[in-house]
Amino acid sequence: MDWKILLSTFGLLFLAELGDKTQLAVIAQTCKHGQPWMVFLGATLALAAVTALGVVGGRTLAVCISPTTLQKLAAVAFVAMGLLMWFEIL
Repeated sequence: MDWKILLSTFGLLFLAELGDKTQLAVIAQTCKHGQPWMVFLGATLALAAVTALGVVGGRTLAVCISPTTLQKLAAVAFVAMGLLMWFEIL
């Protein structure tokens, strides 16, 4: 097991998810329903499913596109989304 990959992925996603819409939705669901463990379980399953789709999609793309090109495309996508948010287009 490559602990470096595991820890870098955890750190990246942990920081990226702080204060995002998913966390706000979980807070709202917990306040609305008052059942934090059910909300935690539902959110965990949903995030696991979305992550599985990302892993499968990433693996599929890795066959067609070099990792360097994929990383550059992802960087451009993040910058583009940031600019759209900055100028309040999104």
